[in-house]
Amino acid sequence: MERELALEFVRVTEAAALATGRFMGRGDKIAADNAAVEAMRIAFDTVYIDGVVVIGEGEMDHAPMLYIGEKVGAGVPPQVDVAVDPLEGTNLIANGLPNALSVLAVAPRNCLLHAPDIYMNKIAVGPQAKGYINLDASVEENVRQVAKALGKKVKDIVAIILDRPRHKHIIQELRRLGTRVKLISDGDVSAAIATAVEWTGVDILFGAGGAPEGVLAAAALKCLDGELQGRLLPENEKDRQRIKEMGMADPGQLLKMKDLIKGNDVIFAATGITDGDLLQGVRYSGSRATTHSVVMRSMTGTVRFIQATHCLDIKPHYVARNSVVNNSEN
Repeated sequence: MERELALEFVRVTEAAALATGRFMGRGDKIAADNAAVEAMRIAFDTVYIDGVVVIGEGEMDHAPMLYIGEKVGAGVPPQVDVAVDPLEGTNLIANGLPNALSVLAVAPRNCLLHAPDIYMNKIAVGPQAKGYINLDASVEENVRQVAKALGKKVKDIVAIILDRPRHKHIIQELRRLGTRVKLISDGDVSAAIATAVEWTGVDILFGAGGAPEGVLAAAALKCLDGELQGRLLPENEKDRQRIKEMGMADPGQLLKMKDLIKGNDVIFAATGITDGDLLQGVRYSGSRATTHSVVMRSMTGTVRFIQATHCLDIKPHYVARNSVVNNSEN
């Protein structure tokens, strides 16, 4: 992939964020998600790639745009896999909470795991603790290993985890160890990335979340030289059959970085929608808006933070069309 594509992918996540930001706190997660999906899909048409969505909004019968298998881009080389989450954190934007993002990952064809929309058990760390974790080990063993890698005491480690009943036993074990715990309501892509970004103060992620989000998080961590391990959690025979149809012979396989992201050329881009640990949210001021994005590439290890000012009067029509506030005021 040409390095110039990195900025093009940021333009795609910016478009989704701009179309979604005015839904913050309005309580309508479906409208917010629809706006993000439509804006991202339109923006992709301007990017010179021959892309296929391998992680998106679901099957074609249930998703009008950005469905699995949909072609995106201008239809010219390079041929790439595309993983997207136009609005990562639908509840976050609806309730005006931190860390809602628009994210995507792109890699050469057949290099991203085709993960079904089911749960995945995950553990993730940043570069200093890479090689020290094991999804099959106990919570205590992983915490102690990460503490050793980081030169910290167990009581100084910060573990981040979705606040769900299914994680009660993990949270209890972390508290028994004296480890500091950061509970989040949604958004485990940003949580996984936080383990590899020093200023967030997060050291390790535990718990089960969406499998598609696991692949997106793995793409970001590959760029940051971190590590994510996962295992799909099928609930029934239909899930297990779907996993096999997507090319995985063993539904219970321990998925390591080489399984989630093949090769060494993946680009990850994200734009903040609401303020968060990693990125600022969209700011609107009359006919202008500012966005804060990150784009990174595993091949070079380059991480760029981009703050952009957009003139909405001359932006493509979809930015204004998907704005609840604009529509109500016109």
